[in-house]
Amino acid sequence: MGFVKQTQSKSYYKRFQVKPRRRRSGQTDYYARTRLIRQAKDKYNTPKYRIVVRFTNTRCIAQVIYATLQGDKVLARADSFELKRYGLTVGLKNYPAAYCTGLLLGRRTLQKLGLDKLYPGNVEVNATTSKVETKKRDFFVSEVDDDRRPFRCYLDVGLARTTVGAKIFAAMKGASDGGLDIPHNEKNFRGYDREEKKYDPEAHRAAIFGEAIKGYQEQLIEDDQESGTKRFKEHFGSYEKAQIGPDDLEELYQKVHAAIRADPSPKHKESKKVRASKMKHSKKYQNAARKTPEQRKKDIAAKVKLLKAQRSAAGGDEKLTMTAED
Repeated sequence: MGFVKQTQSKSYYKRFQVKPRRRRSGQTDYYARTRLIRQAKDKYNTPKYRIVVRFTNTRCIAQVIYATLQGDKVLARADSFELKRYGLTVGLKNYPAAYCTGLLLGRRTLQKLGLDKLYPGNVEVNATTSKVETKKRDFFVSEVDDDRRPFRCYLDVGLARTTVGAKIFAAMKGASDGGLDIPHNEKNFRGYDREEKKYDPEAHRAAIFGEAIKGYQEQLIEDDQESGTKRFKEHFGSYEKAQIGPDDLEELYQKVHAAIRADPSPKHKESKKVRASKMKHSKKYQNAARKTPEQRKKDIAAKVKLLKAQRSAAGGDEKLTMTAED
């Protein structure tokens, strides 16, 4: 056996600390999380709020979260599946739907805190960045009330890639237009050119109202008419079923924005866990309770008595014996 160099001593392995489980599995970037939740030392029990945006294969989920010693607490949440209440039943994970989800979260959070009337946000979607400069710090809202300052939170992207035009920034823009004070700039929005370092608000507004989706739909419709294929139905079958064409998208999203601002409150006042605890289930399909040994013995004795009666009625003279094991 050759010589094996010992790289670490025994005392090193005794002091070795295993990294957290979510770090080992690659689910949480604790380096970034520490900086997002670190509180100011001169402000007692003042948490830093984060707007957390996550995407699945079917929906967009946005939450306003703050950290405590017992764990993270959710102040408000919004799901793109809730947009069905406001008239948007298709395309619940694209760029316009992410903007609508962020807008719903922003209005719902401010309504819960009683700030929705003071900070209406950008009612007209013009894709511009609002900023109010003061002596102490800058606020990313249109106007600042002297009595109650805007609600500040920071974007938590998690492990997602922060490329230019990502859907996460669409949700953040929606929450910012909803009235939340989120520090940001236009360098990550659609319409920003990194080479020329210029931002085109009209291009970003077109993305918010689904201009790219409209162009792709028109292209598929034209290809289907020329070649006789059915690619539009394959890609946009839900749109076709809901009778939503390329020319209906902008008007549809405008109606959704107006409906969200009219009533951003959640459908249920109580959480799903509380509602499930109060739910009364039907006893029609409930399994019977387990019998006690005395009940089983009584049932066996009744069966033996019934079988003896049947045997005697049939004229049988054989003895019938049955035990509890039978």
